[in-house]
Amino acid sequence: MKPFILSETNWKALKDKQIDLAVLPWGATEAHNYHLPFATDSIMVEKIAAESAQVAWNKGSKVIVLPTIPFGVNTGQLDIRLDINLNPSTQLAILNDLTDVLNRHEIYKFLILNGHGGNDFKQMIRELGPKYPKMFICGCNWYQSFSNSDFFENSGGHADEMETSVMQFLAPELVLPLNEAGNGIGKKFRIKALNEKWAWAERKWSKITVDTGIGNPHKATPEKGEKCLKEVINKIGNLMIELSAADINNMYE
Repeated sequence: MKPFILSETNWKALKDKQIDLAVLPWGATEAHNYHLPFATDSIMVEKIAAESAQVAWNKGSKVIVLPTIPFGVNTGQLDIRLDINLNPSTQLAILNDLTDVLNRHEIYKFLILNGHGGNDFKQMIRELGPKYPKMFICGCNWYQSFSNSDFFENSGGHADEMETSVMQFLAPELVLPLNEAGNGIGKKFRIKALNEKWAWAERKWSKITVDTGIGNPHKATPEKGEKCLKEVINKIGNLMIELSAADINNMYE
């Protein structure tokens, strides 16, 4: 039993325990090329949340990790068989209910740890802020906490070398041999500004990729995944430490 994992702890251990920070891992359920499981995003973010919380707990931080939410925004993948979509409005409703729980129990610091590119919590946090003025709510995309080129040869963004390497390390029993993976070739927009990212439109997934992957996974290794995860867990663990210790009435210098 890990006392900082809500789903593993119990009422006896929890009822009188001080909690300074709640962490919500949020993943997705979607196809990841031919070789990775549908739960890839959820598996990775749940493990990163737990290992990062362990780092923070070992340093004395009073943190609790909530159960992982396994469904994300997949509005661009509605025709991909059994990709599960939650609309942003549904996510906001869930976040509102969870924030209400934390607020009532005087846990005023809340970190949403995101593991899925289709999830975007910024505007939801903006909306929840005025409703719960005592709360400090922030978000973190774990996959943006490092430079991809420091660990991997190829980039991509979905079922690519990075995600494949991390999953080879975390859950090798769920990863097919790489000779069964597609090449992850993704089409780009014909409009220049959309590719340069200063304009944005949602991509229709089945129009841009044959195998549902974006990025070549074939140079992935579990060793690369382990090295990357070590940096991610250290950084997010330190974030949890700082958030746990922070005075939310004195956040600026």
